[in-house]
Amino acid sequence: MKYSSFMSGIYAVSEWIMRFSVINLLWILFNVPIAFIVISIVFANCSADILLLIPLLIILLPLLFFPATQAMFASTRDWVLKREEKGLIKGFWNYYKENYKNSMLAGIIFTVMWTIWYVDLYYFSMNNILIMFVIVFIGLLLFIYTINYFSVSVHYDLNLRTLLKNAFLITLGSPALSIAVLFITGIITIISTRFIVLIPFFSGSAIAFLCFSAFYRQYLKLHGKIN
Repeated sequence: MKYSSFMSGIYAVSEWIMRFSVINLLWILFNVPIAFIVISIVFANCSADILLLIPLLIILLPLLFFPATQAMFASTRDWVLKREEKGLIKGFWNYYKENYKNSMLAGIIFTVMWTIWYVDLYYFSMNNILIMFVIVFIGLLLFIYTINYFSVSVHYDLNLRTLLKNAFLITLGSPALSIAVLFITGIITIISTRFIVLIPFFSGSAIAFLCFSAFYRQYLKLHGKIN
């Protein structure tokens, strides 16, 4: 009996490792062009090359990053809700196709917001340090808003405007969830930088799973299903 329980535990752990690694690798695969551009920007030899690459990055973010990330969140949502799986790869691909248009449109909106934020940060970092810190704080809120949007968008079947509004209200009205999002992403980022080998297998999918879990717990509290 003890041996059987031990083997069941090993199987369960192996299954979860496979889930996280497969979804994370799929997410990375869909974002390979973006990763290549980011690496090229980091190692660019002159500012002219950077100026050429940044517009391409801005174009690809809503086309690739947001649809793939939303598909990743949708896949991890199934685990949180303990829904029957139809296959990791098939499920990810179905979510990617079904939600591509809305996730791309949301990606355009968020990319514009993040571009404006970055330009402001770059400008004020050289002109006004105090305002720069305010911009950094706004960036943290924007980051939480972006993560919450992914959780909201995969859990509710609503139009884009309502999804953006609900994610915004949750971001402002749920400080515990906001702190949880920052804590989760911060811890996983720190672990990933210390153990780089984990990045291809767990980083993105672990953040999606834990952030949606935090969101879903807040959702259950709001609906009086848990204390």
